[in-house]
Amino acid sequence: MSHNLFSQIFSRLQDLDVPFMRTAEGRIISYRDAFALSARYANVLRNKGVDIGDRVAAQVEKSPEAIILYLACLRSGAVFLPLNTAYTAAELEYFIGDATPHVFLCDPAREAQITPLCKSLNVASVLTLGASNDGTLPELAAEAGETFPTAAVEAGDLAAMLYTSGTTGRSKGAMLTHSNLSSNASTLVDYWRFTREDVLLHALPIFHTHGLFVATNVVLFAGASMIFLPRFDVEAIRKELPAATTMMGVPTFYTRLVKEQWLNRENTGHMRLFISGSAPLLAETHRQWTDRTGHHILERYGMTETNMITSNPYDGERVPGAVGFALPEVNVRITNLTDGRTVAANEVGMIEVKGPNVFKGYWRMPEKTRAEFRDDGYFVTGDLGVVDDRGYISIVGRNKDLVISGGYNVYPKEIETEIDGLAGVNESAVIGLPHADFGEAVTAVVVLEPGVQLTEAAVLTALDGRLARYKLPKRVLFDEALPRNTMGKVLKAELRKTYEDLYK
Repeated sequence: MSHNLFSQIFSRLQDLDVPFMRTAEGRIISYRDAFALSARYANVLRNKGVDIGDRVAAQVEKSPEAIILYLACLRSGAVFLPLNTAYTAAELEYFIGDATPHVFLCDPAREAQITPLCKSLNVASVLTLGASNDGTLPELAAEAGETFPTAAVEAGDLAAMLYTSGTTGRSKGAMLTHSNLSSNASTLVDYWRFTREDVLLHALPIFHTHGLFVATNVVLFAGASMIFLPRFDVEAIRKELPAATTMMGVPTFYTRLVKEQWLNRENTGHMRLFISGSAPLLAETHRQWTDRTGHHILERYGMTETNMITSNPYDGERVPGAVGFALPEVNVRITNLTDGRTVAANEVGMIEVKGPNVFKGYWRMPEKTRAEFRDDGYFVTGDLGVVDDRGYISIVGRNKDLVISGGYNVYPKEIETEIDGLAGVNESAVIGLPHADFGEAVTAVVVLEPGVQLTEAAVLTALDGRLARYKLPKRVLFDEALPRNTMGKVLKAELRKTYEDLYK
């Protein structure tokens, strides 16, 4: 069997003429369409000099063609690098300089801004792809051939790279192999009982593990179809839900939908499965959803570096506030923070994971990669968890100060650096606080220099345009000093405790 993820996807399909994607406007893309267009895109990439292992970076709006681009990269053996559409040009400079892509794709409207940046960083070609299937990639693809020999790759060759934030240093490029992605997709199809009869309501972004590797890969491996929405919109969900059988979402989706009067057992009775991930789902939201719809949301747990690690069962109790059991072929252990030994049931410790789902390492960071793996191959997730007497795993916090807001990782130091650079600011600390809609709300606590007058609005205005929108603080608070320990380290746990009720 071929190790190329593209070959594995299409070798499973019995009928290429079945729908793969349908847009809100009614456009249907079959698997045959996807197969043919991916060949055209792959030929364009090859004509631009893209070879096996070369990175293809894409900061493009969500569209069926963006998914076809992902398939074309797999098919050609290139490494697909999706980038958040909210990143500013200043933020892109780091990612381009670090990943050194051979080709960069952007929206046609940003071509004039992006091209000089890419040229300065030695990117060979800039192509454009718009949400309406406009741009230079579709133009060149129209003239390209519909046949392309799928690249022969090894299981350990890179299929994609996603940047993930930490709490120290710059974002890290997580290297994901063809085997990482295929093993996880295959496992999830079986565990969540996906078949070609399923229709997934897809309202997630596709520059993120959840929307691209969980949602899309599961559909592809099952030969199922999806209703492909450009973004989450309550009215669009209401309109399209009757045609779906499954939905994957972040907690924000469910907290917003549960407020809608139309959400009831009658309107959701045809659904097979609701899945939540990317951030903790409040137990109260889980219970409200069950009361309103009769469905128990299936919560799972994963990371950019590991794909999916655990899941509540398809059959059996889905425990509110828990993320279930380790997936088949995935090994999970909870270890003592001091000595690394496995802890007993109901004792909090570090979550560590080992399995075919775990990434190859961080791009050009061998020392960081070694530091995050135990000698026996277990990856240290940085999340704190606990296993109860029945084996259900729960996430109780993060060992570091990473904030997860609306399913997106937010690196506090990056925001603090921007705030500290403002005139009149002495120092700042950025924390995540409980928020019913976003899971955690990015919140800044600022200490001003003596005699300085600075407003919350002024700080937010200064940050706007310098940071992606999801990184902007929901609130900026002012204090006389930040709490510190005897070593001078800011005690963010105390700040979180002080302001824990801010959004309630």
